[in-house]
Amino acid sequence: MQEREKFQSRLGFILVSAGCAIGLGNVWKFPYICGENGGAAFIMIYLLFLAVLGWPILMAEFAVGRGSRRSIAQSFSILESEKSNWHCFKWFGIAGNYLLMMFYTMVTGWMMYYAWLAVSGQLEANSKVQSTTEQFADMLANPGTMILWTVIAIAIAFGICALGLQNGVEKVTKVMMLLLITLMIVLAVNSVMRDTTGEGLRFYLIPDIERAGQKGWGNVIFAAMTHAFFTLSVGMGSMSIFGSYLEKDHKITGEALNVVILDTLIAIIAGIIIIPSCFAYGIQPDAGPSLLFITLPNVFRHMPGGRVWETLFFIFMTFAALSTVIAVFENIIAITMEIWNIERKKAVKTNMVMLMLLSMPAVLGYNLLSGIQPMGAGTTIMDLEDFLVSYNILPLGGLVFVLFCTKKNGWGFENFRKEVNTGVGFALPGWIRGYMSYVLPLIIILVYLKGYYDMFSSREPAVFLFWMLVAVAFLLLVISFSLRAGKRAGQKKQA
Repeated sequence: MQEREKFQSRLGFILVSAGCAIGLGNVWKFPYICGENGGAAFIMIYLLFLAVLGWPILMAEFAVGRGSRRSIAQSFSILESEKSNWHCFKWFGIAGNYLLMMFYTMVTGWMMYYAWLAVSGQLEANSKVQSTTEQFADMLANPGTMILWTVIAIAIAFGICALGLQNGVEKVTKVMMLLLITLMIVLAVNSVMRDTTGEGLRFYLIPDIERAGQKGWGNVIFAAMTHAFFTLSVGMGSMSIFGSYLEKDHKITGEALNVVILDTLIAIIAGIIIIPSCFAYGIQPDAGPSLLFITLPNVFRHMPGGRVWETLFFIFMTFAALSTVIAVFENIIAITMEIWNIERKKAVKTNMVMLMLLSMPAVLGYNLLSGIQPMGAGTTIMDLEDFLVSYNILPLGGLVFVLFCTKKNGWGFENFRKEVNTGVGFALPGWIRGYMSYVLPLIIILVYLKGYYDMFSSREPAVFLFWMLVAVAFLLLVISFSLRAGKRAGQKKQA
């Protein structure tokens, strides 16, 4: 095995890790659900769940990576108790990284394509919502366009990873993230400076107890809890790889907190860019792709200098998407290097070809394979891939990381806490052991089951019951597997 690469600077680690966490959900989901669930009232609940849910799991991933100096392919094997089964969970994480990139690269291609349309003025030519709707639909229906931009996104990201951790991933991501933050500040200032932004800012940032009450406090709390979990991209080892490159001169508590803060600031600023602009022109700030590719082009079109702001926005979105792809590709490359003991360049070439092929089902699912609707009428192959990652691998993987760091047959809480508290900074207190061992797993289980409930509660009762039983079966499988590992480890110690 080659000598482990390391980040050149602490800032590089923070920006690369934040680049992985900062994804499209920060832009097309957070502002909308925030405004819909009571504005700042939602933000306060969201920040609470970031502290009690997202932050501890992120610490667990970073600690597993730094403690093992390996990716998820080998980290469990290095840290687990002898003859335990934790290393088998690596396949969940490995599968999750590939599944995510099978459709996220396609969406990154969409961003790059729209950035090109904005730069070339082709978006400006469409002056009506109907036109932007048709333009987005035309892109999806054109396999040539979809394949071209997906391949470009994959080639660029792997090309950066081929340069190495410091010279490629760290150096390029630092520049992209700094440009991304600069672009966001410029766009946010432009949004706030307009005379018509008052109503939108009030909707977004002023606590509205009545609106939250109408939505239902239970729904508001679960929305905040769910987004706090998913926003940090924890659960499949995409963060632990950067922990494995991290020096031991700072405690992980502070390093993880820096990533959480930066991710949160980006999400909040994205809302300042989007929500007031939508309100100013009487356009509903929808969540999802329709916001980015149909709604916002029409918002920018009404602005003075709209083409400039539109271009800057899609360049910013390209950076946000591409930073995530680069980060996950780095994890995939490290996994491949460790499993097959091969050099980086060979791992890059192999995975570039694989991902170009593996991304085709999602790409063609919008056109040539649109007749395949795996999750029901109107769904696509991407919906299935997203369901497997978001509703299964991420929450169950997050549960595995927490149990592994707290159970004696795994890594054990004392070993985990020792790794977290190595270096300068504020320490993780010992009293948090009970919370991480019992309360945190229960919160993750709630997030997992609520995801299935939201996905299938509107279906026929028999279909809903079937999928809830599937969710429980997967959950019991993970829990029983970890308990079985405990018995084997215990038997070994008793012997």
